[in-house]
Amino acid sequence: MNAELVEGARVILDDRIETASVRIEAGRITGIDVARDGASVIPACGRILAPAFVDIHGDAFERQVMPRPGVMVPVETALLETDRQLAANGIATAYHALTLSWEPGLRSVDTGWQIVRALERLRPRLTAENRLQLRWETFCHEAEPLIAHALTSADRPALAFNDHTTSMLLHPDVPVQDRPFDQVDPYPVTPLDAPRFVKKMADHARRAQVSPEEYVALLTSVWSRRAEVPAHIARMAALARSHKVPMLSHDDSQTETRSYYRNLGATVAEFPMHDRVFLSARDAGDPIVLGAPNAMRGGSHLGSPGAAQMIARGLCDILASDYFYPAMLGAMVRLHADRVAPLPALWKLVSLNPARAMGLADRGRIAPGQRADLLLLDWPEGQTPAPMRTWVAGRPGYSALPAIPQTEPAL
Repeated sequence: MNAELVEGARVILDDRIETASVRIEAGRITGIDVARDGASVIPACGRILAPAFVDIHGDAFERQVMPRPGVMVPVETALLETDRQLAANGIATAYHALTLSWEPGLRSVDTGWQIVRALERLRPRLTAENRLQLRWETFCHEAEPLIAHALTSADRPALAFNDHTTSMLLHPDVPVQDRPFDQVDPYPVTPLDAPRFVKKMADHARRAQVSPEEYVALLTSVWSRRAEVPAHIARMAALARSHKVPMLSHDDSQTETRSYYRNLGATVAEFPMHDRVFLSARDAGDPIVLGAPNAMRGGSHLGSPGAAQMIARGLCDILASDYFYPAMLGAMVRLHADRVAPLPALWKLVSLNPARAMGLADRGRIAPGQRADLLLLDWPEGQTPAPMRTWVAGRPGYSALPAIPQTEPAL
């Protein structure tokens, strides 16, 4: 019998924390407070056992692919290292936010194909469940064959509608949080010699490994496609619906934007940028995603609404790692210390709620029959917690536990 019993931990359940033992067998949770019955025992007295994290938007893997501006490393090496980081940070299911853009370099369609192919080859060797969020720049019709291919993957991806093209060209007098609906006409376009725009283009050009002049010329060319974009969006949304793939829209600043994407089937609101969008999403029952770094740091680095405030108002359902994998646990620490909500309710933001939003009914909570995606924490009161062990479908994905006997005599 290949079973384990995590014994004596303080277990985060749906609505409470209680000291209990959790049995794992054949990749599933098979009982709570059941007999040892020959299982290998993992002593966990004084530790916390929680559902492992489900991360529906993480782009920290980009720093593995390009650890310095303009310096790319082999994609398989980057993804293997990312996989280890996921497991070590308690993330059992990860959706890599793979930006598919018209720009060259890191976020190009060519790099996207490399990452998709590498994940297909590496899947049997990976520890965490590495999925994709196809973070599609809607002006990039060149990405459509890649999206069509990825939508057929056994590990069903998500499709996120992303429009940074109109954001880049937004007139400096209009705050980004008030950016109009992407398809409004006329759109308030920046003068190309505006100092803020020139600096921003230089930053983007470094990532794309071209000159600022080349980048602006490419952006201007892409902007000329604007009239074609709605048809491309409608076609990709229909394809995603046919594959029953979850869809999200990113950085919505207007209720019109949220309604447009919701009507296409993108029912998840990812990183809304204004209070009105949060309220519109909540009224419609759309899951709302914010960044765990926002919650961990106590506010957004972009000036968007604070995650803690939105959680307290009932306007945030999910926290994603965004650009820093340890932030999912860090957010739990900060929100718990600030008494934003009881810990079992907070934990749903990083486990049960994202799993449900992605249609993954088999994980995200500790209950018999659920997949054994678990995280054991050393969390002394008032101190920073440390992951001690991560299970992915019952497999030991990461362990910093001291050596323990394989079996103990039955009680």
